[in-house]
Amino acid sequence: MRGKEKMIGFYNYSVILTYIGLVSSVFGITQVFENHMSIAFLCLLLSGICDLFDGKIARSMKNRTEHEKVFGIQIDSLCDLVCFGVFPAVIGYHYNSVYPLRLIASIMIVLGAVIRLGYFNVMEEERQRNTTENRKEYKGLPVTTVAMILPLLFMGQHNIPRNIFPFVFHGFMILISILFVLKINVKKLSMKGVLILFTIGAIIILGYLKMQHII
Repeated sequence: MRGKEKMIGFYNYSVILTYIGLVSSVFGITQVFENHMSIAFLCLLLSGICDLFDGKIARSMKNRTEHEKVFGIQIDSLCDLVCFGVFPAVIGYHYNSVYPLRLIASIMIVLGAVIRLGYFNVMEEERQRNTTENRKEYKGLPVTTVAMILPLLFMGQHNIPRNIFPFVFHGFMILISILFVLKINVKKLSMKGVLILFTIGAIIILGYLKMQHII
């Protein structure tokens, strides 16, 4: 560990996108409280895009110490818990359905995310000790997928009766939380494919914000 830091932690470009994604999600949570749901979902998308590239940027730093590598894994998962567990739970709780359902959905998505991320931390440390190859598949659904699924669901709500949509949204949250921890193989999409999906989602939400004269 380098000995001249005046603050705990590691501060270099390898974690900058992770922190930007976290800031985006915390701001998004405030927008849920302000009832600016379009901006909140856009923040969720932005956090997902940051998560897409933070690992690639971290791996580009060739002189990272072992402590920096482990710190990177841990801080990424801690931020992911806020971005793709707590943030979606706050969004979901905002939608009024039968009270126990929105509470259960919010609890489940945070619980599923924390279990998955804790398991991932253990397995990823072991994997990085044994190989430098890029991951080709995941066990269970990656938490970042909520940053694609939920905004797309939000944009499609006009095709669902208004009184039914909260139940559909909470149903998806519960399904996603189960898929987080279900022991299934999920093929890792190419960076290009995932980026296209995020870009389409961002364009749709930005277009919606424009129509609503929010931006």
